[in-house]
Amino acid sequence: MTKSSRQSGRVGRRPSSSRDTIAAVAIELFAERGFDAVSIDDIADAAGIARRTFFRYFSSKNAVPWGDFDDRLIDFRNALARAPISVPTGEAIVAGIVEFNRLPADEVDIHRRRMDLILNTPALQAHSALMYRGWRYEVASFVAYRGDTSPTGFHARRAGWAALAASMTAYEQWLEEPDSDLSELLELAGRMGMTGLEVYV
Repeated sequence: MTKSSRQSGRVGRRPSSSRDTIAAVAIELFAERGFDAVSIDDIADAAGIARRTFFRYFSSKNAVPWGDFDDRLIDFRNALARAPISVPTGEAIVAGIVEFNRLPADEVDIHRRRMDLILNTPALQAHSALMYRGWRYEVASFVAYRGDTSPTGFHARRAGWAALAASMTAYEQWLEEPDSDLSELLELAGRMGMTGLEVYV
């Protein structure tokens, strides 16, 4: 990955899409009935779309709570790439995590329900593991870029896992304490998780 490719792309959250609308409808159904009790046909009916239209946006029901996550990974990559080289790698990762998870006020409630589903629904764990792998790879790639090494190297991988653990810790706390500030929790957990990273980069 070249420096120029890492520094290209749009900044900030992407605009709302039909995928977001379908996901929001589905999350409401999951919250009301439970994930396992809701079918793809139920989601399509509630969203006012055909079943085939559902599959234009999602490969499966398990993908629905993740919304536009693949697109958001591009935003995450770009947020990391924008960090000046003068900013230590660990600090840049923490800032990227906070930016990646920053929410407009009107999306907080739906995102809370989304994350409750993702973290606490057994049927979603296998799919979630694949999503986490892609997210970890973005962190590992950034560390490798900074250290002129491989994303599959030990320290790059360690950074990816540490960043994920920090994010999951923050989210679990946020879900348990509705009045807490997600960005503050992410920054605190991130700084703890990235401790010592500069020694290896």
